Amino acid sequence: MIYDNRLCQLGEGALWHPEREQFFWVDILGRKLMTQVAGQPQAWDMGEMCSAMGWISRDEFLIASETALFRFNIETGARVDLMALEADKPENRSNDGRADPWGGFWIGTMGRRAAADVGFGSFYRLYKGELRKVFPNVTIPNSCSFTPDGKTMFFADSALYKVFRVALDAEGWPVGQPETFLDFSASQAEPDGAVVDQDGLFWVALWADARVAAFAHDGAQVHNIPIPASQCTCPAFGGADGKTLFVTSAREWMSYEGLAQYPQSGATFAFPGVAMGQKEHRVIL
Repeated sequence: MIYDNRLCQLGEGALWHPEREQFFWVDILGRKLMTQVAGQPQAWDMGEMCSAMGWISRDEFLIASETALFRFNIETGARVDLMALEADKPENRSNDGRADPWGGFWIGTMGRRAAADVGFGSFYRLYKGELRKVFPNVTIPNSCSFTPDGKTMFFADSALYKVFRVALDAEGWPVGQPETFLDFSASQAEPDGAVVDQDGLFWVALWADARVAAFAHDGAQVHNIPIPASQCTCPAFGGADGKTLFVTSAREWMSYEGLAQYPQSGATFAFPGVAMGQKEHRVIL
């Protein structure tokens, strides 16, 4: 069902704030942070493309933009920049990111021409004040998510149609080399945003495939949720009981025929009673 009928060019960054009990997302190309309050739409014009966020406190977010990581207070509108993000690469912007169980924040970067900028991006982790490059040579970083026990991280390079997983050490740093977890090359469905539920199932939005699918640890598909938007982008669990699946979507690059088939593309959707999600981790700065 439609949760919010504002049509984003590139809806992303889905996040349920556990203290506010409120859902937030961004329109990257629209340069907006979006939410609802008592069913009424609300948005902040961010002035630049923002792609992902984590919650610091009830009123403050850590937000990744095309140029920086910054604190943003949604009550006052105050922005405090923490550090530049790839200042030496103006051709890049941020994309998918998420807080980890240790209070760190992961963020991926990519070229502004997406798949045409092969290997332009990287995954970074902000932890204890240090921003460290972890995985270089990524084209379209996505699917950043963590198992409930904190022992495994998932991430995707959408341009490769693959999701990878890697073991994490006691402080959340990768151990060894990532291995392929899922490969969608045959269907060319692009793994976009993802989240892991309380039972360890990996839920991923499949761009150009109009669905969110859940996979067990052995890679077997166990759930499939059709989305009335071909370019679904990012899932998140939330709601009063933690079981509502929120899904953002996009309209960019869609043809007239595609929009006629999926006129709700760009809207944000909510599906109650799907699965129990994990509580979104707090960013500790």
